[in-house]
This record gives sequence, structure tokens and C-alpha cells, in this order.
Amino acid sequence: MAKAKTIYSCTECGGQSPKWQGQCPHCGEWNTLVEAVAEAAPAAGKNRFSALAASGKLQQLADVEASEVSRTPTGIAEFDRVLGGGLVEGGVVLIGGDPGIGKSTLLLQALAHLSLTQKVLYVSGEESAQQIALRAKRLALDASEVHLLPEIQLEKIQSAVANEKPEVVVIDSIQTVYSEQLTSAPGSVAQVRECAAQLTRIAKSAGVTIILVGHVTKEGALAGPRVLEHIVDTVLYFEGDTHSSFRLIRAFKNRFGAVNELGVFAMTEKGLREVSNPSALFLSQHGAQVPGSCVMVTQEGTRPLLVEIQALLDDSHSPTPRRLSLGLEQNRLAMLLAVLHRHAGIACFDQDVFINAVGGVKITEPGADLAVLLAIVSSLRNRPLPEKMVVFGEVGLAGEVRPVQRGQERLKEAAKLGFTHAIIPKANAPKHKLDGMEVIAVERVEDAVTKMR
Repeated sequence: MAKAKTIYSCTECGGQSPKWQGQCPHCGEWNTLVEAVAEAAPAAGKNRFSALAASGKLQQLADVEASEVSRTPTGIAEFDRVLGGGLVEGGVVLIGGDPGIGKSTLLLQALAHLSLTQKVLYVSGEESAQQIALRAKRLALDASEVHLLPEIQLEKIQSAVANEKPEVVVIDSIQTVYSEQLTSAPGSVAQVRECAAQLTRIAKSAGVTIILVGHVTKEGALAGPRVLEHIVDTVLYFEGDTHSSFRLIRAFKNRFGAVNELGVFAMTEKGLREVSNPSALFLSQHGAQVPGSCVMVTQEGTRPLLVEIQALLDDSHSPTPRRLSLGLEQNRLAMLLAVLHRHAGIACFDQDVFINAVGGVKITEPGADLAVLLAIVSSLRNRPLPEKMVVFGEVGLAGEVRPVQRGQERLKEAAKLGFTHAIIPKANAPKHKLDGMEVIAVERVEDAVTKMR
């Protein structure tokens, strides 16, 4: 019997190498090559794209009828918001998150609601049917119409889908599924890639909506080859501290909706509960105004959210002052401190600077720049900002305050929640006066620092 040939596959990009190396020659990542058994090449004309190529037909783009895709609500409004309105027939959704964050709980709640009108199938490779039944009982769900299949072999899952013809299928999780056609272990690069491709083909050909649960690495990225995210239609990340009751779902890719949409949940004894007013989570409840606190309006997809930015400055006792930022980019903080010194004449070179976004939310947009600067000045001078004031705006290296997207929607959200003052970029100033809100439009950083007094 011939000895099996081994190769080394990269867990990041899926690239293969005949020998082990410390660095992947394809993507440049270190210590990502793992040993695997080389798979036999498919027979001529039997590759996985041959069927697609045979059925392809040349068309003019103008002749293709473009129609809106129909959505199926999951019964969970925050989940539907992140999905872009609901599940799409033939769509493939990949949802990842830390262990114990609530992925299986959310999907079981969604399937229990969908089972009232559709045929659903829950494929579990990590839990037994008894464990899932206990969870449904604990959550007080009516899951009597949810079909269960504790199975990890791809061929048996394909057979069950073909026989039962469900409309929605959940695979929990894709890293546990394996195919008999491959000799590598479940969770390997080859298995994850091939199983995801086969399940996606079923979804597209049969019009079945498939939701894949994915594991994450210690860095928080989805485990497995990067091609996994390219195959699916939607990529969702479940975020949140396991010691906190609040959970966030964020869309990073969505072929049927907007990206960076945010869904907010609270974990309770009865499962995940939707949070109707998420801005309340990200605002601290102070008895009185405190120095170093500034409320900003950030835009998460189509939803404006009010988030409190907190700054604390303290005399540094080391030659290199500390710069620590939680929820905001640390490199941007260093840039903003330089702008503050150069254009507003406020130096922080002898201060330790700590910045925090309340509620554990991560802010990636530059619209938080002005709020961060005013929070820093407030803490440095030990003088609180005016009560019921919101701030947003991007700050450039030349000291100018640049406009942000959807400025009017941000102002309306702040006014709805009772805020009466706003410092915003001049280009975002409304043409008509807003009822109950005084808008202060600024063009430069030094103007904003002057107006906050």
C-alpha cells in the first residue's frame, strides 16, 4: 500500500506547501502551517465547477430581470435588522462569536418562531438532542415543530435535507462537520472549505436558507480559511463580554443589506431579549455633570446611537506618559493629541491619557474625533461640559472639523432623547432650526474648545 502523501496547509489563507515553514509563503502569516493528508485530485471533468459551467448561459445584463428579494422575518426584530430585513431564500449566513456568547440560544429562538410557518431543521454537531431540548425548556420555547439532527457527517446531512426538504437549516457548527470524501480531520482547512462549499451549493440549487455557526480564534476572528467568509452571503459577529448581560450582533458582510448594522440584545434567564432603546446602554447615569464626559452620536449602519465618551487625564510619573484607549483606535488618539497641541495650544505631554467608550461598544468611524478632544479638554481643566450636549465631527491634521455622514439623522436622534445643545461641523448644520435644540456649528478645533466653555 502506498504511503499517504502529506502537505502543509495554512489555517489563514488555505494555501498549501510541500514542507513545513515558519511563515506561510502565500499570505505571510507566521506559525499557521499545519500538517494534513494530501487529497486525491478529482477525475477529469468531475471538478466542482463542471456542473455550473455546463448550466451556464451567456446573457446580456440588460435582459436580466432585477427584482427585489423577498424576506422572511425571524420574529426577532434586532436580528432582522442586522440581516437586512430577514432571511433570504437560498441565502447562506455565517455567524461567529466567543463560546457561551449566545449563538445557539439566538438561533434556537429564531427557529422556534420560524417553525410556526416554515419547515426548519437544526443540525447539531456539538450538543445532543437532549441538551437542545433542555435549553428549549429553560427558555420556555414552543419548539415542538423544530426538527433536530445530531450529526456531523456531511453526506448524512445532505441526505436529510434532500428527504425532509426544510426551508431553513442551521448547522451548529461548520467546524464539526466532515466529509467522507476527504481524509483530513473535522475542522481542518480542507474540511471546512469543502463542507461550506457543498452546503452553499445546496442552498443555491434548492432555495434553502442555511445558517452556519462558526468558531472564532483567540484574536476574535472566524476560525478556518478566509475563503469561508467569501463563500457565504452574510457574515455576522456576536460580540459582548460574557460577564455582562448585553450582546451585540454586527454585520461585516451582507450581499442583501447594509454592512455595519448593529443589533442589541440583553441576555436573560428566558434567553436573548431585544433592547428597544440601545442608546440607554451606552450612556452613564450621573447624578450631576462630571468632567471628562462627552456624549457623541455615532452611526451604526442605518441606526444612530448615542454613546458616552469618557476621558481621564492624570499627571504622569514616568518619562513616557501612557495612552490607553478602549473602544476607540489608539493610534487615532495619539494623532488627536498632536492636533490639540498644535492648533488649540493645549499640551498633554506630561499627562497619562485614558479614553473609554461606555458600554463596551467599539467605535470605528472618525466622527468620534471631536467628542474625544472635548472630553480630554474637560478632564484636563476639571470642568464638565454643559448638560444635555452632544458632539460629533471628524478632525483633520490641519485642525479643521470635517462633516460626517447622516448629520441630520444624528441630530434628530439626539433631540428625540432630550438633548438641547450640539457642537457639530459647520457643513452638517441644519438649514432650519430644530425645535428645542441649540446647534453650535464650528469649523476648527480651537473654535470648538472655545464654545465648550
